[in-house]
Amino acid sequence: MNFHVLTLFPEMVESGLHTSILKRAMDRDLIHLSCINIRDYTENRHGRVDDYTYGGGAGMLMQAQPVFDACEAVQKSLPAPARVVYLTPQGALFTQEMAADFAKEEDLILLCGHYEGIDERALEAIHAEVVSVGDYVLTGGELPAMIVVDAVSRLVPGVLGNDESAETDSFQNGLLEYPQYSRPESWQGRDVPEVLLSGDHKKVSEWRLAQSLARTRERRPDLYEAYLEKMRQTPMTPAEKRRFARILRESEE
Repeated sequence: MNFHVLTLFPEMVESGLHTSILKRAMDRDLIHLSCINIRDYTENRHGRVDDYTYGGGAGMLMQAQPVFDACEAVQKSLPAPARVVYLTPQGALFTQEMAADFAKEEDLILLCGHYEGIDERALEAIHAEVVSVGDYVLTGGELPAMIVVDAVSRLVPGVLGNDESAETDSFQNGLLEYPQYSRPESWQGRDVPEVLLSGDHKKVSEWRLAQSLARTRERRPDLYEAYLEKMRQTPMTPAEKRRFARILRESEE
C-alpha cells in the first residue's frame, strides 16, 4: 500500500514513521511512504503558501493553489485516482472500521493542514474526505496523518508478521481487548489467571470474550451497547445463544 502525505513538514512525518514495525514493513516493500512538500508547488516567489482570510479573523490560511497543485501532481503520477483524506478536527471520527476501509486502497493521499486550515475551494476541488483523530486541536495535521498511516498499515497483510495480532486488537470486533499476561506466573503477589495456564483453548477463548465484555462495559459503555445490539441481530443457533448468554453472565460477575 502507498501513502502520499502532503505536508509543510515532510521531515517530521518521515522521521516519525521510519522506525520499528513500519520501517521493517517499508524495507520489505509492504508499504510505501512518500512525503510531498506543499511549498514546492507554490507560485509565490517568496515560497509562501498562506495568506489572510477574507472576512477577517485571527491567523492565516493555507492557499488553494499550492494545495491543489501538489495533490494534482500526485494524482497524475498514479495509475488510478486515489482517495484524498484531509485531517481536521471538523471531520468524521477516525475509527478501526475506517482504518480497515482505507487499508483496501492501493494509494491513499493524506493532506495535512496548518495555520487556520485550508482554503475551502481547494478541498472541494480535490474532493477531500475530512477525518478527525479526536475532539481536540493540534498545531498541524502531521501527527494525525501519522496516526492514520500507523493504524492502516497494521491491517496490511504481512506488516505485523502475525496477522492474528490485528484480528484480536481492541475495536477489531467492536470490543476492547481482554487483559494479557506474560512470564513470570506470579509477580508481586499477582498471579496469572489459572484458565490461561490450562491449555484448554475453548475455555481460554470464552474467558477472553467475557473479559472483553466486562472491560468494554466499564470503560466504553457506548461500544458495549452497540456490540450487544449487533449480537441481538446476529443469527445464532439455540446452542450458540445459550453459550453467549453464559459468557455474558460471567462477564457481569
